[in-house]
Amino acid sequence: MTITTLPDRADQDNEVVLGVDTHCDVHVAAILTALGTVLATLEFPTTAAGYREMHAWALSFGVLRRAGVECTGSYGAALSRYLQAAEIAVIEVNHTDRADRRRRGKTDTFDAENAARSVISGRATTVAKTADGHVEAIRVMRTARNSAVNAHVKAVNQLRAIIVGADPALRDSLSGLGPATLIRRCSTLPEPAAGAGPAAEAVVYTLRVLGARIIALKAEAYQL
Repeated sequence: MTITTLPDRADQDNEVVLGVDTHCDVHVAAILTALGTVLATLEFPTTAAGYREMHAWALSFGVLRRAGVECTGSYGAALSRYLQAAEIAVIEVNHTDRADRRRRGKTDTFDAENAARSVISGRATTVAKTADGHVEAIRVMRTARNSAVNAHVKAVNQLRAIIVGADPALRDSLSGLGPATLIRRCSTLPEPAAGAGPAAEAVVYTLRVLGARIIALKAEAYQL
């Protein structure tokens, strides 16, 4: 016969819910009873020590099983992982309703309280992703790859724009080349002839720098 263990009645009566309004450098937390009474609010730094302090602070008010956290995919991702590792159910909470913000005014404390109330009322039910597996790994690397690709495109456009305004002899020596050949040629351009002047020297130097940058960015994007 299977026996189901029910939560202790005292634990149920003493349950508290954590709500967190997340930011880059600090998180604002609110702790509420299961009936929605605000017990306390406090600000914590977004550091490992700050997460430990927030957890201990919340536990000092009662039994903590649930937490409503904003932006679990960005500012609140690290906190969500920490709470989940502590076996606390993290619920993803949307930003405060705009009508409520207009009526009560935008405050981080109110947003933190609202995050907890969303969990208590059942308005928020989506369990936050753990963000510690292959999907998160791909997301992080894809962010860096996209950055490399965008920088590559910008550098290519800059290189072509400089060639258009370059000395005709240099421009003619680079015309008709395919994209890859053009970039390699630019990255290895020889020094201009003596007496070419500072502008011509700057053009050659800049084309070499951009050519090398484009090659490096392409390799970086490929690796990622």
